[in-house]
Amino acid sequence: MTTKANLPATAGSIVVPYGHVIGNEKWRGSEIAQRLQGKVRLIFEDGLGLVDFHLSNRTCILLISEADLVAGDEFKRRLVKFRNASSLRGIVIVEKTQISEQYYSGVQKLVVLELGMVLLPVANQGEASQLIIQLVREQSRDRGANPFVRKQRSQLAEPAALRAVQHIPGVGKTKALLLLQHFGSIHRLCNAPVSELEQVVGQTAAQQIYTFLHS
Repeated sequence: MTTKANLPATAGSIVVPYGHVIGNEKWRGSEIAQRLQGKVRLIFEDGLGLVDFHLSNRTCILLISEADLVAGDEFKRRLVKFRNASSLRGIVIVEKTQISEQYYSGVQKLVVLELGMVLLPVANQGEASQLIIQLVREQSRDRGANPFVRKQRSQLAEPAALRAVQHIPGVGKTKALLLLQHFGSIHRLCNAPVSELEQVVGQTAAQQIYTFLHS
């Protein structure tokens, strides 16, 4: 259900309950909003500024659409402003299509190497919504969980997650499956140390993955 709500905001950040997503008003009526409805508790706010979607645990989504990539450099300025002004953990989802693919390497360099943010490519807004839903579910499952207990449930049923991981340099379908099976979520994969990555894919690939995910 999509509603308007006045949630508490302090120091420029919004407190988001687990299982909820706070969406920027500009996305109301969009395909991604329609696909999120019924899967998560989606609430729209018109004061999110640079952020497109707020998740719990100070995580937020900045969505770069195909139209944003083709239109010019405005999205780059938005990303830099966010990174310079915010203490939130930003995850960038970018639409990588046949039209926008020529711009992708530039976005990758800016987001990952220069800004040190996580970049997840998707084919369309449908895949973007799947990734957001997965991230919300991961956060809800991880809430209060013992970090030393490895969850056996894997995310292999999530095709959007599998495709996103395959875009990491040095990772094909086989390694993507192994990584998702081992870590169980995109969040854990992004936060994994090199030593743990090496246990799954070996030293060379582990270093490539770590370098890609961190500045």
